[in-house]
Amino acid sequence: MSFEVIPAIDIRGGRCVRLLQGDYDQETAYADDPAQVARDWEAQGAQRLHVVDLDGAREGRPVNQAEVAAICRAVAIPVEVSGGLRTIGDVEGAVERGAKRIQLGSAAVRNPGLVNQVVERYPGMLVVAIDTRAGEALTEGWREGSGTDALTLAREMVERGTPRIMVTDIARDGALEGPNSELAAAFAAALPVPVVASGGVTTTDDLRTLARTGCEGAIVGKALYERRFTLAEALEAVASC
Repeated sequence: MSFEVIPAIDIRGGRCVRLLQGDYDQETAYADDPAQVARDWEAQGAQRLHVVDLDGAREGRPVNQAEVAAICRAVAIPVEVSGGLRTIGDVEGAVERGAKRIQLGSAAVRNPGLVNQVVERYPGMLVVAIDTRAGEALTEGWREGSGTDALTLAREMVERGTPRIMVTDIARDGALEGPNSELAAAFAAALPVPVVASGGVTTTDDLRTLARTGCEGAIVGKALYERRFTLAEALEAVASC
C-alpha cells in the first residue's frame, strides 16, 4: 500500500482555518465552507480527510457538529474526525454524523478507559493522537503538559488495543519548517501498529522523507492551503514510496 497523503480540514467558528503551533491567537482563515473544501480535496485525488473541530478541542466537547456532518455528507471518501471527543456519547455522535475514523487525544490521556470502550464498540476505527513537545505528551488543545513521555503513552495506548497512532511535533505544526522525521521514524520503529505523522510538511521532499520512516501516511495542512505544492504533486511524489 502506498504512503497516504491526508489533507487536513481544521474548523473554527464554522470556517476552515490553520493555527501556528496550535496557538489560537495565530489563526489564518482559508475558506468559509469546509464542506466545499472537502469536495475540492476529494476531486483532487484525496483518499481520506482529517477533520479537526478546533473549538471542540479547546472547549472539551463537540462544537462544529453541523460542519463535520456536512463534510461527511459531501464526500464519498472516509473522514477521520477529532476535537472535543471526551465521552463514548461524543464518539457515537461523531460516528452518527458519518465519521469513519475517530481520533482521541486528550481524552485518551485523561480517561484511558474510553480507549477500551471505543476499541470494543468500533473495531479498527480508533486513532490516538500523541501530540508532543520536547518529548512530553500535551493535552487540552496542546495547552497543558501531561507529564508523560510521548512514546511511553503511545505504547500504553497500543496495549489497550489502539489500532493506529498519529504523532504530531507541535513545534513544527503550521510552521512550514519541515517535519520531525526522526520523531516519526522512532514511533514507526517502536510501535507494532501503523503510525501517521503530522506537523511541518512543507515540500514534496518532506513527504518522501516521511514515507521512508516507515509511517503509513502524513497529515498535510498549511502547505496545501498556502499552495507550496498541489495535492496531485504530493500524490505523485509518494506514488513509488
